[in-house]
Parts: sequence; C-alpha cells; structure tokens
Amino acid sequence: MKEKQVIYYKDELNEEFSNAKIIPRTIDESYKYIHKNPIWNITSFIIQNIISVPIKILYSKIKFRIKYIGKEKVKPYKNVGYFMYGNHTQPFADTFIPSRINYPKRNFFIVNPENVSMKFLGNIVQMLGAIPIPTTPKAMPNFLDSINKKIDKNYSITIYPEAHIWPYYTKIRPFKDVSFKYPVKLNKPAFCFTNTYQSYGKNNDKIKIVTYVDGPFFPNRELTIKEQQKELRERIYNCMVERSKNSNIEHIKYLKSK
Repeated sequence: MKEKQVIYYKDELNEEFSNAKIIPRTIDESYKYIHKNPIWNITSFIIQNIISVPIKILYSKIKFRIKYIGKEKVKPYKNVGYFMYGNHTQPFADTFIPSRINYPKRNFFIVNPENVSMKFLGNIVQMLGAIPIPTTPKAMPNFLDSINKKIDKNYSITIYPEAHIWPYYTKIRPFKDVSFKYPVKLNKPAFCFTNTYQSYGKNNDKIKIVTYVDGPFFPNRELTIKEQQKELRERIYNCMVERSKNSNIEHIKYLKSK
C-alpha cells in the first residue's frame, strides 16, 4: 500500500489545493452570461447533455466506481428549478457528479472566474454549464439574471459552498451562508449531495465514491430573509456532516498546522 500523502492547512475557508494555476479573467458587465444566438445555445445543449455524457459515465465508473444513494429524491422535481449543494473534493469529477444525479435535466454550476479564464476552453466550459461569479459589482445584475432565467426554465444550479477544492477530503469544511440566498429569494427547493470515499477490493485498499443525495430542503418562510438563509445553511451543512461519516478510507491526510 502506498504511503499516504499528507497536506498541511491553516485556513479551512480560503485555502485551495487544486493543482491548476490559472490567472483569473475579470468578469465585468461586458461578460455575456446569456447568449441569444440560437446556434450558441444549441451547441451548448449538444455539448452539455449529449457529447459529454458518455465521458462523464465512463470516467466516473472506471475511475471511482461511483454509486449514488437517494437519486430518487429529485425525481418529483423534474419540472421544477432547484439548487444543489455539494462538497468540493475533485477537480474534474465535481463538474459532472451532480449532473448525473438528475439527468436529463440541464445542470449549471456557479464557479470561480478561473474556470472560464482559459482561451477557447473558457467558452467550452461555459457551454458545459459554468456561471462565473462576478469580479466587479456592475456584473452582478447580469449574473443574477442568468440564475433567475435558468431556474425559470426548470434547470438545476449546483453550488459548492466550500468554494475551494480539497482533493479526497473526507469531512465537511465550514462554509458561509451567502450562497443560500438564491433558494431563499427565489423560494425554490434545495438538495445536497455528499461525496464519501469508501474502501473496496480484496484488501479494502481501493477507493470508490459513494454519493448521498438528500432533500428537498425548503426555506422556512416564518423567518426573516437573513434568518432563512442561515437556517437553510445549517440544515444542509448538518446533513452533509452526518453523511460524510460514511467515509472509511483516507487517500490524502489533512492536518492543521500549528
């Protein structure tokens, strides 16, 4: 068995351990969140929901032997727009793990600007469903309008509230409640999916991903807007923490620096 990799961290909220080092572009009011060109939109649909699907299935099965538990919970909401929250532990697989939960519903992702900052590939990433977070205040109305329109079309939007990738991390990092304002303001359901790492094989030294799907979680309308946001975050966070306890193998060990 290989010696376990160890990563030391100081800040659970802000440290990033992805190997990709990309200089982020500025996402300002000129960034085109909504494309009116029908050719662009048809191409996006074909890439997102047809061409990429076999790659997603083969990679997840061969690399991770991924298994979903609870996918049936989203089925009653196939004609409803909703939000999905998950733990961020894979640089590539996290781009499609949630998409396989509710396929063929189109699924979009709120991402950091780095994800759409590569020349040419940035357009492909957007066609695959990326919605980059604005870097200037003037871009915020277009960003929010994009979210509203996708939810109105009964698509799903995935958010990784931990914001940063910690590969193979088996716990749930603390995260802020800011991203929970979307289901609260739009009065839409939310789901969460928790990726756990479990052992298999003759010596139980191989790793597979078991993803637990939970929900729906609805905002509590008896509370104020800010209270709803915080309370929804707490319910989803606590659910993910409980599910994460099903992980039983560590590929990378994370230790907090003193």
